[in-house]
Amino acid sequence: MSYIPHTDADRAAMLETIGAGSLDELFDRVPEDLRFPALNLPDGQSELEVATELRGLAAANVHAGDYAVFLGAGAYNHFVPSVVNHMLLRGEFYTAYTPYQPELSQGTLQAIFEYQSMMCALTGMEVANASHYDGATSLAEAATLARATYRGKRTKIILSPGVHPQYRAVARTYHQGNELKFVGDKGNATIPDLIDMLDDDTAMLVVSYPNFFGQIDELAGLATAVHNAGALLCMVVDPIALGLFKSPGELGADIVVGEGQPLGIPLSFGGPYLGFFRHAQEVRPADRRARGRRDGR
Repeated sequence: MSYIPHTDADRAAMLETIGAGSLDELFDRVPEDLRFPALNLPDGQSELEVATELRGLAAANVHAGDYAVFLGAGAYNHFVPSVVNHMLLRGEFYTAYTPYQPELSQGTLQAIFEYQSMMCALTGMEVANASHYDGATSLAEAATLARATYRGKRTKIILSPGVHPQYRAVARTYHQGNELKFVGDKGNATIPDLIDMLDDDTAMLVVSYPNFFGQIDELAGLATAVHNAGALLCMVVDPIALGLFKSPGELGADIVVGEGQPLGIPLSFGGPYLGFFRHAQEVRPADRRARGRRDGR
């Protein structure tokens, strides 16, 4: 793909079309004495000199490499093995073109396939995306999926207070104006309290694993209770924790969402990161799944 600049004839034709006699006429609203002001700039510097200057400025800041960080709310200073950057420098990845042109994007497609395969293995799910804007929008889209699954016949989403507060806020904002109701997170509800909120209007129950406070809630039996109520179970997870803990799939989750920053993305002043979204092969009301099994389907 080449960049072909406009010719003089092209410029003349465009100016004639808009009724301008010259390029200067396009800027006649800007006072003439302000169009090309004299700039008092220092002499240029070499790349080495500029890099030295910027390193000095950066050294004035305290960063996550200097101290232990106990804040972050989802953005944490994880150790990133050097192999990550080396993989990014491989030609098949960094020269890959956009995925809509397959003959030029095999590196991108291969990377996406490997990522999706790994995330399905970690979460115990069968279907993976690549990817949402961030973890918060992944949760909001899980609510969208739950709403579509029940075709508006169920309108309640139960949120655990252990789910990231910004995720909960985004989910509410995403769905303002439609019939979805978000309940459960305005207080200190425990897992048993959330189970007690299940009813025939519940489309989805959402818990965090681990929760926002770093705790591992007792989730045994939760999926059974949710599915017996005919609802879906969504888990917001930390992908690194899944390397140690039982997968959400083993715990009976229907949908798994979360933030991918722990997988090797630097803090980067809080973003941009990526959201992941995983679900079972068929996400549909649990009572229908049970009926299908009884019928041998």
